[in-house]
Amino acid sequence: MIKSMTGFGRASGSQGGLEVTIELRSVNHRYFEFGARMPRAFQFAEEKLKALCQQSISRGKVEASVFIEDTNENATEIEINRQYADAYLKALKTLSKEYKLKNDVKASSFIGNSEMFKLRRKEIDDEQVLEAVLPVAEEAIKSFIAMRETEGERLKADISSRAETILSKVSLIEARSPETVKAYRERLEAKIKELLEDAKVDEQRLITETAIFADKVAVDEETVRLRSHIKQLSSLLEENGPVGKKLDFIVQEMNRETNTIGSKCQDVEIAHIVVDIKSEIEKIREQVQNIE
Repeated sequence: MIKSMTGFGRASGSQGGLEVTIELRSVNHRYFEFGARMPRAFQFAEEKLKALCQQSISRGKVEASVFIEDTNENATEIEINRQYADAYLKALKTLSKEYKLKNDVKASSFIGNSEMFKLRRKEIDDEQVLEAVLPVAEEAIKSFIAMRETEGERLKADISSRAETILSKVSLIEARSPETVKAYRERLEAKIKELLEDAKVDEQRLITETAIFADKVAVDEETVRLRSHIKQLSSLLEENGPVGKKLDFIVQEMNRETNTIGSKCQDVEIAHIVVDIKSEIEKIREQVQNIE
């Protein structure tokens, strides 16, 4: 199934008192590129998360946002800064004695003193973190891939429609091309008669000149190859797996054949059709840039 390189996925879950939310976003990129934003204490999980994403994602610049909250009752510990507390109380006693002040220090007196206490979060085992993060990551990836596939179907439909339009234009060129040779012969014969003042026209010379012109403007090979490229394009759109690079190459070949037809044609009507085809190919090229 065709997948877009742009997508978004989100999932949440909890395990062992850890609340985890993961969001995945991606934009176009020639290769697979991964980056993650997560709490510093949990950055060791980034490589595992990258490897998990890489199993399902071949191309695109992927950014993961990981939010982890420890909801365990014993997650936070508060320690007394005893060295600071001893010095602080000693200074208060000295102050009270030297200035004859009442020493009415209470425990509540230190509540606003940020230096008196040390706030520590209990360390969480790495395996415990991975057990909480990876299942959520798998769900986020599923959501992410589903969105990529939905967008990929839209791209496929648009490209297929434009390919059909190109085929109809190619048919017009194939029908018109013999007419240009016939029209050239008629113009050439009229010109010769005018120059020779109605003298008998050398039929063999006329046939030769017409044949040279026909060979010069013949686009049969190009239209056949163009049809072949479109057939291959349609076939690739039905494949599973990454096909974006192959599609990009096919589109380049389609453009090459169309340019050759344009350079050969000496007919205004065909020239206009070529412009239309090139316009459709350019739109296909833009869409292909979004495919994984």
